Amino acid sequence: MSHTSGIRQAQKQKTRQALLDAALELLEGQSLSSLGLREVTRAAGIAPTAFYRHFRSVEDLGVALVEEALGSLHPMIRTTVSPAGEGEERIARAIELIAGHVDAHPAHVRFIARERHGGVRRVREAIQEQLARFTAEVGEALAGDAESAGWSEEDLLMLAQLYVDQMLITASLFLEAPASSPGARERVSKVASRQLRLIHVGRQHWLEGTDAAGGR
Repeated sequence: MSHTSGIRQAQKQKTRQALLDAALELLEGQSLSSLGLREVTRAAGIAPTAFYRHFRSVEDLGVALVEEALGSLHPMIRTTVSPAGEGEERIARAIELIAGHVDAHPAHVRFIARERHGGVRRVREAIQEQLARFTAEVGEALAGDAESAGWSEEDLLMLAQLYVDQMLITASLFLEAPASSPGARERVSKVASRQLRLIHVGRQHWLEGTDAAGGR
């Protein structure tokens, strides 16, 4: 790549990121279905025609925001379900990681929480695809845990789904309990800890229940 083309590519990426940042800021107060192209380009400080050099539509931009918002979560998800440490330690680590991510990326978390069941089909599907990847990754991580000996693949995926859903619920609750309200955050942490502990206890006794039910 020549120096000139390198500069051009860097500028293109900068403009694309400006559009994503502008859209994310605008989405703090509205849903994606109500967001207009001219509104985004005006906030980003570029001409409306320049938008199409980066995205085919606002819907396409929304899918890119999903990738930006959820793509960075994969390392955190793996760390959250890491077998390192005892049950209580793992639960505390998971809650701390979720709270930290919400504090660092509140606009992304709010966007996902709103658009997961929002009115733009492609964006909903993109979120579900990412969450399905999370579930698969968590299932793989859980399969390597000694506590998972004897579990079927189907049941591991069911457990993984429970963990992923709980992480999303906890993130949404932390979003409504900002760092400026330590009492509210402590309540969220306690509730999340009890809910994760319930899942963990159920996991420890799941095979007993399936054996009693004749394998299911």
